[in-house]
Order: sequence, then C-alpha cells, then structure tokens
Amino acid sequence: MNYYSQNARALTERYNAMNSEDVHKGWRDLLPTLSAASASSTTSTTPGLACDIGAGSGRDARWLASMGWDVIAVEPSAELRALAEQHTSSQLHSSANSSPQSSPQSSPPRGSITWLDDALPELKALRSLDQRFQLILISAVWMHLLPTQHERAMRIVSELLAPGGLLVITLRHGPDEERRFHPISAEEVIRHAQDRALVNKRRFRGNDLMRAEVEWETVVLQLPDDGTGSLPLLRHIIVNDNKAATYKLGLLRVLIRIAEGAPGMVIKRTDDWVEIPFGLVGLYWLKTYMPLVLRHNLIQSPTADHANKRGYGWAKEHNFYSLQDLSPYDLRVGAAFDSNVAPRLVGAIRDACANIKLMPAHYITYPGQSRQVFECETRSVKHGATPWRITRDSLQQFGTFRIPAALWQTFSQYACWLEPAIFNEWVRLMQSWRNQYDLSVYSNAFQWIDAERSTINVRARVQQLHGQGQPVSCVWTQKNLRLESYAVDHCFPWSRWLNNDLWNLMPTTVQANNSKGDKLPSAALLQHSRPHIMQWWERAYLDDEGMRERFFIEAESALPLVSAESQDTEGVFQALQYQRAKLRAGQQLGEWGASKT
Repeated sequence: MNYYSQNARALTERYNAMNSEDVHKGWRDLLPTLSAASASSTTSTTPGLACDIGAGSGRDARWLASMGWDVIAVEPSAELRALAEQHTSSQLHSSANSSPQSSPQSSPPRGSITWLDDALPELKALRSLDQRFQLILISAVWMHLLPTQHERAMRIVSELLAPGGLLVITLRHGPDEERRFHPISAEEVIRHAQDRALVNKRRFRGNDLMRAEVEWETVVLQLPDDGTGSLPLLRHIIVNDNKAATYKLGLLRVLIRIAEGAPGMVIKRTDDWVEIPFGLVGLYWLKTYMPLVLRHNLIQSPTADHANKRGYGWAKEHNFYSLQDLSPYDLRVGAAFDSNVAPRLVGAIRDACANIKLMPAHYITYPGQSRQVFECETRSVKHGATPWRITRDSLQQFGTFRIPAALWQTFSQYACWLEPAIFNEWVRLMQSWRNQYDLSVYSNAFQWIDAERSTINVRARVQQLHGQGQPVSCVWTQKNLRLESYAVDHCFPWSRWLNNDLWNLMPTTVQANNSKGDKLPSAALLQHSRPHIMQWWERAYLDDEGMRERFFIEAESALPLVSAESQDTEGVFQALQYQRAKLRAGQQLGEWGASKT
C-alpha cells in the first residue's frame, strides 16, 4: 500500500492517460448502456448498481457512471482516493450546473460515484451496505492478494453479486521489479468461481496499452440465479410451513423491517451471520403487534382471549397491555421514556424476546430438518423506576439475535416484494380461524407505521431561526424561504421509504418540493447541495443539544456505517449517498435534478 500512497499523483496521471473503453473493450459488449430512449426502463438490460474494487484514480468508475451506472468505488489508499474524489466531485459539480430542472429527462441521466475506504479480502465496510451488485469490477487488484486469500476473497465477492450479475477480474502477467505481486492464474480464479456457483462467461488475453512487456488476462464470470437459496427458503417459511399462530410470519416481517429500515443496528457481521440486538427484534415485535391487538382487536392465535388479556405468551397485562397509550411511532429508535413508562416497556420487550426464542425462532427450521434458521441468546434485563432511551446499546442488553448473512441480504434487497407475500399469507391464516374480518380491516391494521409523516419539529426550528434573524434557504435551490410559504421535503420520498428522521427532512421551496415529488435527488444534485444540507443540519439540529443526540441516534439506526458516538456529519452525508444508490437500484426510483438559479 505504501507504493500507491507514495506515488499517488504519478499513478493517477498514468491511469487517467488510458481510456477505459480501450482497456475494457474485450468485455464492453456485455454491458448495457442507458440511453435517453430507455431511461425509464426497469428491465435488467439497463445499468444498475456497480462496484469498482481497487478503483485507484476512479477512471473506470467515471466511465461506468457515464453510462448510467451507480458506482460504489472502493479504494484503500487514502491518497489515491482523495485525488479521485476531487476529480469526481468536479465532474459532478459540472453536471449539476448544466442539468436543468424543468426537463429532467431531456438528456440521458448519468450514474453516481460514491467512494468507500475498504479492501479485499475482507471488504467489511462494503458488506455492511447490504447491497448486491449487477456488476463488480476488480481490475489490476487480484495479484495483490496472497494465494491463501484467493478462495476467501472469491467467496465474499460472489456473495455481493446480484442474480445475473457480472464479475470481471483482470490479471497481470509480466515482470515485477518492485515485488508487489503474487502468483496468479486464470485457471485458479475460474476454479474458485465455479465452487461459488459462478459461470465462466468469457476469458481472453491482451497486451498492456503502454508497456510491451506486460499482458493482461481478463475473466468474466456470472451468477446465473440467486445462488444463496434464500428466496426458496423464505417461500417455504411463508407459504408451506405449519403455523398455529401468526408468530412465524410476525418474526419474518420484523426482521425484514429491521434489515430495510435499521441496517445501522447491526452489531457484528461474519461470513455466515449478521448479529443484531435481540431487544431490537423485541421492540419491532411490539411495533408489529400493538396495532393488530391493541388498536384493531384482531385475533393472532385461535386460542387468544382479548377480553381477558390472555392467549399470547409475550403479552402480559402489566407490561404489553399497559402500553395502550403508546403508538408504534413512540417506539422509534432514539425515543426516551420517563420512570413511569420505562419499566413497563422494558418488561414488554423482555417478554417478547423470551417468547420469540421459545416459539417462532425455535420452530422456523430448514425444510426437512430440525436445524433452526435463526440463532438467539437472551439475557436477563430488569429496569427500575428510572428513565430509559431506545439505543443500540440499550437494546443489546436483551441479548443477541443472529440471521444467516445471505438471508439478511435478501431481506434488505427484496423487502418491498416480500412484504406483500407475508401480508397475503397472514390474512389467509387469520381467515381460517373462527373470527372473520372485513378485508379493509386487514389492510388498515397492517399499515407499517414506523414513523409519522410529521414535520412539526422542523417547522418549529425554521420559525425559531427566523425569529433569531437567521434566514433559512432551500437546500435544493438556495432560495431564501418565506415563513408563510415553504415546504419540508423528505430527501428520500416517504412513499417509497417510511423514514421521518431529522437527517432526512429538508427545508425547500414549495415549487421545488412539488417538482421533486416522489423522486430521488440525483447524484449530481446531492453533491451540489452538500454544503447547504450540512449547514442546515448544523444550524437546525446540532446547535441544540437535545436534537443533536436524536439526530445522530436516528442516523446510526437507519444509515450504514454511521456511529452515533463519533457525531460525524461528514459520515452521515456519505451514508446518505450510499442509501440513495441503494434505493435507486432496489426500487428503480426516478431521479430529480434542480437548477441552481
């Protein structure tokens, strides 16, 4: 790594002197290109999410972005990464200033580039994003790995591929005066790939464009389907598995909601498992069942007796049933409770965890086996008459809950498709019992109210700042806002991702808010608006001690790679960029760009 750090500027100039179209022409035809005519297409023939591992100067990442790919550029050298980010930032700034708001589809949209400090073979930070990529490019990197690391590296990289995704690896052959490389062969790469169910799609060899003594061998691999087997397993649990109550479906829904909405709550990740606080599972269990039982009075087990508060092992009269006045939104991460409510809420979470371990987690097994899919460990938690706040640390006191890593990734990626399947089976199961309800009742009861679409706190801060003589401007257009006419925009649209966290709420003009609608801000717009978003966060939330703590706790829960303890707004904004790319790739959301005038 020292070689690349010490020679970063010279290497950047050398890499950028070569054209990516020429470097990768041997497999370029396998890539789709996003044109203006197909910009609205949602088929797999359009660019999606790509990862450039060992991105160096960013040359290939910029090339992919120019074709419409959203790129996560992974580079461990801080010096190379800094130079590449400068170049990328200037390009995005130029793109933002030349992209008119009035006709966002008038020219082919370009992809984004988000940088990440990480390296093979572990890729811990990249894996924590819970993304699967349609394209992974590992150019001029594999020979830096020790031969003993090759099998593990292939295992990790293959698990990051989406079904149908391409993995492109280039291998260097030639003299090595600095002794920076290790022996490699295409045969070994293909063998490791086949062990991971990848198919060898293409292999070829060619000369280096600048050095006659160096040759490059390229191997193009493909994952033909969902090699994890997660989707068939989930279908078995949802549709085929025996169910005496709704608990198995309830646990799946809870885990899917956590994977989609609270990925920052992961406390440990290995090749095989993702570990989350058991208290978080118990908390989301309460958020799931409170509307069903307490508000809509829907029976969740054929033996339940709501009138006498009996029939659920996890619902005690002095704990769960005493929380009638709370809503699911009250149970959000970061919320604080006084000494009256705290002991009852802690008790309800503890009861839920104990029952989850005893019932659904115990009985959800692999088809034809007694082996449990999920592993969990509970701890005894007692809380006296003192205040309590929902945080990752406080939820971890209840124990740990482990989910197979491949299943967790499937939860995160396919949440919007899994949710309807669980709902349909849940309704079918309930209709088979003695109590019958109108279909509209089911629909209303199952609305996931993980947050309220409330902008009261933000509007109060705008009013307060104006009263102090500090005008507030639109984060997208930089126009000063008038108190009698402005809007609060969800940066990531509420209709597609129920998140009402402080970091996601932006003051805007009414015109900009209406124009943006349910679209994502484009990568160029987000980068252009960065100083204005950061300034808004600082003035609105971080200057207030109470809101500051809430801001970082919420960001840690909902966004990847954010630590509430570090209180780093730069990290929050970078995580914002990761989440934007994830939503765009996972839900095929449209993009919106605004003029800067």
